[in-house]
Amino acid sequence: MLIRSYKDLIVWQKGHLLILDIYRVTQNFPKEELYGLTSQIRRAVISVTSNIVEGFVRHSKKEKIQFYFIALGSATEVESQLLIAKDLKFMKVEIYYELSSKVIEIVKMLNKLIKSISNS
Repeated sequence: MLIRSYKDLIVWQKGHLLILDIYRVTQNFPKEELYGLTSQIRRAVISVTSNIVEGFVRHSKKEKIQFYFIALGSATEVESQLLIAKDLKFMKVEIYYELSSKVIEIVKMLNKLIKSISNS
């Protein structure tokens, strides 16, 4: 498949779906967390796809990799915040595992993307 846009990247597509999932789940977080964990996890998950987009439009390998590494950092941040939310019982354990597995898949895809660009 020819990749013409960041929207063609499967890792971006999965990241976008994760954003929608995170927004749905965090709607049920306690209202006092609106400016705490809710805001933080939403910003982090948006940062994943935003940095994928930013990296996609860069022309140098070094810049592309830099933004994909930032996306990777944001994804691991989301993973950590999901664990906190689960431990605080803001979400069901089943939801945590579902979302966490999606994050792990994105992390693996970003690692492969970074490696492929590094080796090209």
